Amino acid sequence: MFDAVLLTVFPVLVAYAGASDLFTMTIPNRVSILLASAFLFVGLLTGLSGQDWGMHFLGGAIVFVACFCMFAFGWMGGGDAKIASAIALWFGFTSSLLDFVLLTAIYGMFLTIGLLLFRKWPILPLFLSRLEWVSRLHDKETGIPYGIAISIAALQVYASSEWFILIG
Repeated sequence: MFDAVLLTVFPVLVAYAGASDLFTMTIPNRVSILLASAFLFVGLLTGLSGQDWGMHFLGGAIVFVACFCMFAFGWMGGGDAKIASAIALWFGFTSSLLDFVLLTAIYGMFLTIGLLLFRKWPILPLFLSRLEWVSRLHDKETGIPYGIAISIAALQVYASSEWFILIG
């Protein structure tokens, strides 16, 4: 059963956060709360040492402070900052966290460039303009749904993280 938790909870919540940001430009607070709560549950089940707890909280805190600053400057949405911090809690202050941050930046760059190019289209084809979420993405006044890049990076890194290795 523990393997099922590791195989489903993190990936499902992270994928939901990315999809939610794509379709609604919001990531519900409950997703970040559930992700952080699931980490606490899994940490208790695996018997993390005090030092391991500290390293996980340090990773989450570092990402939280960095993302909060980006949020304060208007560079990132609040939901993006919260989900990135909850994900960082899972990775801890490890090489997985560095991989996550770097991949998020790379995927975020491609997402941003792609959306900026998409927004240069003067009008959307009729079949696309009927989709509210596509119209929202096309609108130059809306932000970038960075949760997509965060989620893709998190799912990629999770597959080589200490949690996934426990399944084997």
